Amino acid sequence: MTEQQASQPSTSTGHPELVGYVDAWWQAIDDLTGLLEELPAEAWAAPTDLPGWDVHAVVAHTAHLESLLAGTAHDDVEVGELEHVRSPMQVFTEQGVAARRERDADDLLQEIRQSATSRRTALLEDPPSDPDAPAPGAFGALGWTQRTLLRNRPLDVWMHEQDVRRAVGRPGNLRSPAATHTIGYLSDSLGLVLAKRVGAAPGTTLVLTVDDLAPRSFEVGEDGRGRSLPEPPAEPTATIELDREAFTVLAGGRQAPHPAGVRVAGDQELAARVLAAMAVTP
Repeated sequence: MTEQQASQPSTSTGHPELVGYVDAWWQAIDDLTGLLEELPAEAWAAPTDLPGWDVHAVVAHTAHLESLLAGTAHDDVEVGELEHVRSPMQVFTEQGVAARRERDADDLLQEIRQSATSRRTALLEDPPSDPDAPAPGAFGALGWTQRTLLRNRPLDVWMHEQDVRRAVGRPGNLRSPAATHTIGYLSDSLGLVLAKRVGAAPGTTLVLTVDDLAPRSFEVGEDGRGRSLPEPPAEPTATIELDREAFTVLAGGRQAPHPAGVRVAGDQELAARVLAAMAVTP
């Protein structure tokens, strides 16, 4: 498959939702690799918001996941005792980083491109059509469906692009398809945050607005569960307005946002508790 063919938009007969996720992921891969190509060698050692990871580690992690999706075997290596590695899943993730620690930037970029192109080719030839079908390989072993996997990929790649951008002082690309996808995806969890993490009482309502996107409204029902509302309530208990950068670092569990990116109204104490519990990256 030529580079020109690989870059063409999807025209498959697959499930429209899944095909949309694939297209957003493919654009996110292009955006990330384009940014990495422009970085000077010293930037790859810059620490990111992710504990224990510099830019090189973030890129190695992305290369690891893309290679798994392309059918490459997992790197079963020793990672040693690390403060930020505490669970089996974190060990699995760190193994991919450790196996690539000595590889240079060009090698990691080539792995991402080759793996993503191979995966894209396979998805074009056999479009994903069943959202509930098991995801391939290790992801299916986690109980993930095709919907879960394909919905997560543009989020993961774009979030890591933003990790790199913050680390090297190059903010931007906050309005790409993957950016808008990620904001919508993470916003879906605000009902859970409001009801379970914050413990808001039944009848409590919250309106979230991120930049120029349509407001999202949530309510705690009489059963104590949070749910999305089709329309904003006339008098919400609290409203939160965030710019895209502020939402990304909060919902991604990265860092506290700049105060200028956050505005609240209504119940100030409730809004503060929601903001403190907003880290919902899957």
